[in-house]
Amino acid sequence: MVMHKEATIREPLVLGHKTFHQVTEDVCKPIEGKAPKTWYVLFAIAAIIGVYGVGCILYLLGTGIGTWGLNKTINWAWDITNFVWWVGIGHAGTLISAVLLLFRQKWRMAINRSAEAMTIFAVFMAGLFPLIHMGRIWVAYWVMPLPNQFGSLWPNFNSPLLWDVFAISTYLSVSLVFWYIGLIPDFATIRDRAKKPVAKKIYGMLSFGWSGRAKQWSRFEMVSLILAGLATPLVFSVHSIVSFDFATSVIPGWHTTIFPPYFVAGAVFSGFAMVQTLMLVMRKAYNLEAYIHTKHIEYMNIVIMSTGSIVGIAYITELFVSWYSGVEYEAYAFINRATGPYWWAYWAMMTCNVVSPQLMWFKKLRTSLTFTFLIAIVVNIGMWFERFVIIGTTLHRDYLPSSWSMFYPTHVDIGIFVGTIGLFFVFFLLFTRYFPVLALNEVKTILKSSGQSFKDGDAKTPAFSIEEQHLADVKMKPASKTNTAGNSVEETPALDPSLIAMVGTLGVTNAEHKDNLKELTGLGDATEKKLNEIGIYTFAQLAKIDPTADLGLLTAYLGAAGNQANLLVWKTEAEEKLKNDNK
Repeated sequence: MVMHKEATIREPLVLGHKTFHQVTEDVCKPIEGKAPKTWYVLFAIAAIIGVYGVGCILYLLGTGIGTWGLNKTINWAWDITNFVWWVGIGHAGTLISAVLLLFRQKWRMAINRSAEAMTIFAVFMAGLFPLIHMGRIWVAYWVMPLPNQFGSLWPNFNSPLLWDVFAISTYLSVSLVFWYIGLIPDFATIRDRAKKPVAKKIYGMLSFGWSGRAKQWSRFEMVSLILAGLATPLVFSVHSIVSFDFATSVIPGWHTTIFPPYFVAGAVFSGFAMVQTLMLVMRKAYNLEAYIHTKHIEYMNIVIMSTGSIVGIAYITELFVSWYSGVEYEAYAFINRATGPYWWAYWAMMTCNVVSPQLMWFKKLRTSLTFTFLIAIVVNIGMWFERFVIIGTTLHRDYLPSSWSMFYPTHVDIGIFVGTIGLFFVFFLLFTRYFPVLALNEVKTILKSSGQSFKDGDAKTPAFSIEEQHLADVKMKPASKTNTAGNSVEETPALDPSLIAMVGTLGVTNAEHKDNLKELTGLGDATEKKLNEIGIYTFAQLAKIDPTADLGLLTAYLGAAGNQANLLVWKTEAEEKLKNDNK
C-alpha cells in the first residue's frame, strides 16, 4: 500500500516524536488519571454561577417576564441577543467537523472533537432563551404541529420564529449524532484500557460493541461522510433562518436582504473565536501542545480574519444602502446607532469586530498564542455587542418620539445570561474530564503523513513556536566550530536527550562486545554505523526495543532505512539469534 506523502515544506501537524501508543496515552491521560485541583476549582465556580442562573430562570417563570427590563417600546432585548449570540457560537463546531472533513483538511482533526462538543452545549444554551421568553414554558409544545383534537391549530407556519424551532432542533440532532458517531471508536479504546469494572462497563455501553474490524471502519467512514453532507447546508441555513427573525419584518434597520450571509459570516466569526478561547486553555491544562499548536492556531486565525472582513464589509454595505435607498427612516436608524444614546455599543462593535481581526494580517501576531487569546475574547465581546446593537438600538426609537425609551437590564436579565455561561462551562468541563478531548483515532490517521517524526528527514521545519522548540527534532542542525587554520569544521549533530535516555534502557555495552548487526535483514553498513554511534552494538539491545515507545525515536534518527517495519524485523531476528545462542 502506498501511503500519501506530504510536501516537505509543510509544517507537521503533530509535533515531537509521537508513536501511536503515545497518542493514546496523551489523550486518555486526563480521563484515566485524577483531575487536577484547578479543574475542581473551575467546576465549582461554573456550577455556582450556573445554579444562580437556574434560580433566575425559575424566578422568571414564577413571576413573569415583566422581571426583565422590557417596556412597551423594547419588547426584545437581552433574551433574543443572547439567543443569537449562543447560536452563532455553535456554528464553528459543525463547520470544522463537516465542511473541513469534506475538503479533507487534516488540521481539523486536533480540534474537531472539542469544537463539536462546544456546538452541542452552545445550542443547549441558545434553546433556553426562546423557551423562557414564552413565559409559560409548560405549554411550549404548542409551537409544534398538533392534531386538531388539541383544539385550533396553534402554529403559524408563516412565522420565522417557528422556522427557528425546526432549524435549531434539526441542527442539534444532526450535530449530536455526528459528534457521538465520531466518539464511538475512542470510547472503545478507553473501554479496552479501563481497569475499574464500572468504567469498563460504562464505556463498553457507550462504544456499542465496537471492535475495530475493517467492516466497522468502512461503515464509520461512510456514515461520517453522509452526516457531513447533511450538516454542511445546516451551517448556512440555521443562522440564515435566525436572521429571518429580523429580515422578514418591515422595521427600518432590519428589513434588508444582506442579513442571511451577514449572519452566517458573523456566526462562523464568533464560533471560531470561542474555539480559540477554549482550545488555548485546554491545550495548556492537558499538555496537548504537540497536537494543538501554532499551526492550528494560525489556520483558525486566518478564518477569523476572513470572516471578520466579511462582517466589516456587511457593516459598510448596510450604511451605504441606508443612504442610497433614500428612505429617511432607514438612514436615521443607522445614524442613531452611531451617534445616539447607544453610540458606545456601536463603536465597541466596530472596534472589536472590524479593526481587531485586521491585526491578523501580521504573521507574528496571528501566530502569537497570547495575542490570539486576547483577540478571541475581544471578538466574542464584539459579537455580543453586534447582536445588541441590531436589536436594542433598532427598537428603542420608533416613528413616534413620544414612545422613545431606553433599555436597562435587570438583575434577572444579567443573572440568566451569566448563568448560561456558567452552565456552558459546567458541561464543557465535564466533557474534558470524562470524554477524549481529541479524536485520537483520527489523529493517528495523519501521524505518518503529518507527524514530525515521519516527515522527510531533509525537510526544513522551522521552530515556529515555543512548544516546537521544546519538542526539538532528533536531526538537529550540526553545530560548527573553527579549527586552528581558521576553517569551519562540522561537528557531530547533537542528539535528542530522549533518544539517549531510550538507548540507556536497552543496556549499556561497547564496541569490544559488538555483534555483526549486518546479519539482520536489510541492515547495511551505514545503518549499523548509525546504531553504533548512539551505543547500540548487540543483538540483545535490539531485542529489548519496546515497539510501543521506542520505534518513533529510532525511526526519526535512522531515516528511510529505519522504518518501523524494518525495526520490528530486526527485533524479531535478534530475539531468534539470542534463542539459538542459548540453545
